[in-house]
Amino acid sequence: MAQTLLMPKATAIWLVDNTALSFDQIAQFCKLHPLEVKAIADGEAAQGIKGLDPISTGQLSRDEIARAEANPNHKLKLSEPKVRVPESKRRGPRYTPVSKRQDRPNAILWLVRNHPELKDAQISRLVGTTKSTIEQIRERTHWNSANLAPMDPVTLGLCSQIDLDMEVEKASKGRPLPTAAELGATLQSAQETERLTPSYEREEEKEKEIDADAVFRKLSSLRSAPKDEDEEDQY
Repeated sequence: MAQTLLMPKATAIWLVDNTALSFDQIAQFCKLHPLEVKAIADGEAAQGIKGLDPISTGQLSRDEIARAEANPNHKLKLSEPKVRVPESKRRGPRYTPVSKRQDRPNAILWLVRNHPELKDAQISRLVGTTKSTIEQIRERTHWNSANLAPMDPVTLGLCSQIDLDMEVEKASKGRPLPTAAELGATLQSAQETERLTPSYEREEEKEKEIDADAVFRKLSSLRSAPKDEDEEDQY
C-alpha cells in the first residue's frame, strides 16, 4: 500500500509558515500546484484551514526539512511509518472444510426452523451453501431429508456466534413487531384494571370482617384466668 500524505493542504500551510522551503518543494511534497502554494503564502487561499505539523504526525523529520532548506533541488520524502496497517482483504464466499460439509444440511435445517426470518442469501453466507440446497431442505425434497437432524451451525463450527447474531439482527430489522397473540400475552383491559382494588384496601376490608365479639371474649378469658388461680391458692 503506497504512503499518502495526511491532510496535504493543512501540511502545506504549516510548511509555508514554519520553514524556508521553496514553493516548488512544498508543492511537490503536498501534491499541489506551485501557484496554489503561493496563494496560501499570500493569504489568498485556505484561510480557514489550520496548519498541520508533519513532524508531530511522523510524516516528516526535522533532518529532512533541513536538507531540503539547504538544497533547493532536494525533494522531500515521507518518513517510514512506525506502524504498518494490514490491507483489508475482500470477503469472498465462506469456505467450508471437506470434513464438515456433510454437516451443512443439518445446520441449514436448524437455521430454517429456529430463525425463519433469515433469507436464503444470509443462510448461504453463514454455512457456505447454495440456494437450491436451502429450498430442497425447506420443501423436504432433499435426497437425505429422512436422516437430517437440526444442529446448531455454531456448535458444528460452520460459523461464529457473532456472525449468526449479526445476520439475525439484520433480518429482524425489517420484520413487523409481533402481535399480542403471537407473544401469548394476556393483557387486561383498562376497564378491568380500574375495577381492581389496591392491596391495602383489601387488608382493611379483611380487618373489618373480623368478629369484634370474638375478640372481646378472648380478652375476657385472659383476664379471668389469673383470678381463678388466686382463688385456688387461698383454699
